[in-house]
Amino acid sequence: MREKILRETTKQSSMDLQTTAKEPFLAVLRELAQAYHAFSAYSAAHVRQLGLTPAQFDVIATLGNTQGIPLSELAQKTLITKGTLTGIIDRLEEKNLVRREVPVGDRRSFLAVLTPAGEALFARVFPAHIAYLRQTFADVDADDLEQVRRTLRALRGRFQVQTKI
Repeated sequence: MREKILRETTKQSSMDLQTTAKEPFLAVLRELAQAYHAFSAYSAAHVRQLGLTPAQFDVIATLGNTQGIPLSELAQKTLITKGTLTGIIDRLEEKNLVRREVPVGDRRSFLAVLTPAGEALFARVFPAHIAYLRQTFADVDADDLEQVRRTLRALRGRFQVQTKI
């Protein structure tokens, strides 16, 4: 298998670089990455105005309207690594916004749960951030949004099949 990959890589690298650089999918990947970065900067600016880091907001928003989420599941849902998530939870605990609970029947793991202060913060910042984001999409047709969603989902699926995620 490794030899096959090496042969394919060698064959690929011998292609004319100008032809390779003109692959149509590269422009799509570039736009996708640039759109993500633009969204991240736009969203983060508002989240910081709300007094949170983007990662803290992500945790608060994910925990909102739940009875708590296991830390491993929270890491997966927020796309924050477990090591980084531990530090974020620590800081949110210091602010009395989140607490760790040991779930009944599984003393090896922890649930992250919003405190009453965390629930109040969620109730204030989540609708405010959604309203902020809504402004960007106000003049985009619902059918166009659905088409973009379907296209992005299909693209994600292509990568997931290739990496067997």
